Amino acid sequence: MFPLRDDNPTLRTPLATMAIIAITMLAWFLLQGLGTEPALTSSVCTFGLIPGELLGTVSPGTRVQVGQDAYCAIAPSDLTCLTPLTSMFMHGGWFHIVGNLWFLWVFGNNVEDVMGRARFVVFYLLCGLAAAAAQTFSNPSSAIPMVGASGAIGGVMGAYAVLYPRAHVHTLIILGFYMRTVAVPASFMLGYWFLLQILGGLPKLGSEGGGVAFWAHVGGFVAGVVLVYVFRKPELVAAHRALSARPRFA
Repeated sequence: MFPLRDDNPTLRTPLATMAIIAITMLAWFLLQGLGTEPALTSSVCTFGLIPGELLGTVSPGTRVQVGQDAYCAIAPSDLTCLTPLTSMFMHGGWFHIVGNLWFLWVFGNNVEDVMGRARFVVFYLLCGLAAAAAQTFSNPSSAIPMVGASGAIGGVMGAYAVLYPRAHVHTLIILGFYMRTVAVPASFMLGYWFLLQILGGLPKLGSEGGGVAFWAHVGGFVAGVVLVYVFRKPELVAAHRALSARPRFA
């Protein structure tokens, strides 16, 4: 299920969401060379979160393969303690970054609407850090780098599920050669997504190997569900509900 858009109006232009998207794309261009080598591998190894490097559970000098003929060497530095933050602005390929930022665009604007711009940025970063913590403690001795905004965006999705469970999300469903667009409640679409992350993450607990960081998604989503109660502003929630209640004409 891939979200295309929602039927949820916004109070104002989502400048914070747009700024996060712009910064992430800027990092993709300046630090990751638009996915070309050697910039891609260098950025993943330098700015990606490596649990074993962060916690000191992997010996310095250990080499781990991160792609075809591409390796990272464990080498703790002053930057290592910042990788839970920097990793959420790094990506592994075009599909990775475009998919993540599309999810952020679909769900971020309405969450920003009821928090305000500055509070939304703090919320986003905290969800990303919670995602990094969840992935780290799912396998503290892992030498595999984790990159991507999906944990932080999982937090945005968790907040959206709490705030707008009945909002319609127009979703693309692909079953082999069959494709169809359906509008489903946000609680169904996001609940289904969350369940997939748990089912995908259980077999990977404590195991090595690359792929999807399922526990980062789970950690970010849970953080979003909890933190939304701290970061939402009641007056903005009320204004958004009033806007949603207005009739709209084609």
